Amino acid sequence: MAPLLTIGALLAVFVAVGLVALSGGAGAVVAGLTDPGIVTRYGITVVRVGADGAAAVCIGSLLLAAFLVPPQKSGMLAADGYAAVRTAGIAAWVWFVFALASVFFTAADGAGRPVTEVLRPEVFINFVDAIEQPKAWLWTALLALLLALGCRLILSWGWATVLFFVSVGALIPVAVTGHSASGGSHDVATNSLLFHLVGAALWVGGLVALLAHARRRGAHLPLAAARFSKIALVSWIVMAASGVINALVRVSPGQLLTTDYGLLVLGKVVALLVLGVFGHQQRQRSVRGLSEGAGGGQLVRLAAVEVLIMAVTMGLATALSRTPPPAEVAAQPSNTELLLGYVLNGEPTAWRLLTDWRFDLIFGTAAIVLAVLYLAGVRRLRKRGDTWPVGRTVAWLAACAVLLIATSSGVGRYAPAMFSIHMVNHMLLSMVVPVLLVLGGPVTLALRALPAAGRDNPPGPREWLIALVHSPISRVLTNPIVALALFVGSFYGLYYSGLFDGALEHHWAHLAMNAHFLLAGYVFYWPVIGVDPAPRRLPPLGRLGMVFASMPFHAFFGVTLMNMQTVIGEGFYRGLDLPWVGDLLTDQRLGGGIAWASGEIPVLLVMVALLVQWARADEREAKRRDRREAVTGEQDLAAYNAMLKQLADQGEPKK
Repeated sequence: MAPLLTIGALLAVFVAVGLVALSGGAGAVVAGLTDPGIVTRYGITVVRVGADGAAAVCIGSLLLAAFLVPPQKSGMLAADGYAAVRTAGIAAWVWFVFALASVFFTAADGAGRPVTEVLRPEVFINFVDAIEQPKAWLWTALLALLLALGCRLILSWGWATVLFFVSVGALIPVAVTGHSASGGSHDVATNSLLFHLVGAALWVGGLVALLAHARRRGAHLPLAAARFSKIALVSWIVMAASGVINALVRVSPGQLLTTDYGLLVLGKVVALLVLGVFGHQQRQRSVRGLSEGAGGGQLVRLAAVEVLIMAVTMGLATALSRTPPPAEVAAQPSNTELLLGYVLNGEPTAWRLLTDWRFDLIFGTAAIVLAVLYLAGVRRLRKRGDTWPVGRTVAWLAACAVLLIATSSGVGRYAPAMFSIHMVNHMLLSMVVPVLLVLGGPVTLALRALPAAGRDNPPGPREWLIALVHSPISRVLTNPIVALALFVGSFYGLYYSGLFDGALEHHWAHLAMNAHFLLAGYVFYWPVIGVDPAPRRLPPLGRLGMVFASMPFHAFFGVTLMNMQTVIGEGFYRGLDLPWVGDLLTDQRLGGGIAWASGEIPVLLVMVALLVQWARADEREAKRRDRREAVTGEQDLAAYNAMLKQLADQGEPKK
């Protein structure tokens, strides 16, 4: 296995360096900067390939340990999972080394200085503080170090799952910097690149991990191959779609054959198509052979070829990241487009807020996928003759619709530009969408729709969901004090600490804020509404107490915003200089009024939901009592008459 990875890494480096040299990416110098030297220009490509390859191996190995091979019944990792975690730990150390090297190389490249000069502490600190990408690589290095240490300490399946999601999150800092994070349409470019990197890491890393598992002659190889085949198909679709979107942001169709950047895009597309067809065919044959009792030899041989093709693709991708986009596409955007990623078409009237759409690749896609998965679960129940409440389906689809509107309609388009519209977006995402999602009962639907693995079979998605619901993380987050602090404390922590001011300039920060609003709201309303099973069941008075405890904090937050004399995020909003926003303080006070007034909406929804639940609970109890009386009614009457007779006999005077 090690020789194959070494050959693949060298092949990726050779392809990347060669293509960067041919395309002129290594010789491109930013205006006003000096040439950093040949070591820096080519070294940055080498360390990027090394970091990407190590990241893929780490993520894929943790994927194998968490989801492709089953743990022991006790919840501890089996031998195969333990071996995969140890491989992930080694890869994490390599990832850490290359990510740390990338900090110095990107700082040198961005400053136009030789990398040896940047190694001096005083120079390094100044450049890293001034340039975004070295800071992103530093965050990646720290997360890789955390993964390396974690892989040495964990023994349980639950912690392997946690480390897997941490490893995927470690891709984000670098993804939100670079070409995609600057210039026009950087919101679309960044979102598509996030999808692309995650899909590539799961595909490449998962295949390497599966190949290593087959070489070890590990147990449950047919199960691991079948599960990875599904993940690989989804990853390929995600990579293809996001890659096309990301490329079209940077190069027009007419420049695909006339520019170096366009030729690299075409080369990557061809490589992905070859990989998709070849990988699908070989996995189909391998999975079929394994299910029929054949050994893993064919899987190893064909997967090795696929790994080498993937190495060429990674080299193409690295060369693409180091090649400047065509000058025509990279033309100077307007100030609004530079800050937001797009232009605004005028004052946000009610009609424009409803019709001026710009699809959000992250949350818009999430809304559509969540709706489709929910309807698929309902369809599965109905096909086998089970029923599912229509009201829950309506609530879930309404939540998906509101999520889509809040992030992709004119509300989502104008939210980064105006505080008042941002507050509309905030209230929808933190109060309306989570309530409707919880009312949909997604956990209950999933538990009923997903098949149980069976006593002697490896755990599957249903068992993973049960483990998540009852995990220590869920217990902590649904603690009433923690949930309340996350829900209402984030209002004050975000807007009054200066975090919001710093977040306005970064697209990734807008994504993080929206995700936090949704998750904090869901965690708060999950135990309050109580449709789904939760780690802790609150009594009715406890649910009401959580709702009413949050109300004063919401009201006070809105009132303080309306009475503030300073503008939050003033520098960013003045930089936009929107002609229809004459007074920033007035717009902020309008946002405060929206926050104050909208606090009643979730209270009303929750109160209606609780009243309906209590009424249905009373109705069910009455029906149970009626059925019990219908069965035991005559016995109860006979016992009652016997008791009366006994009392009468005891009261008669003795003769």
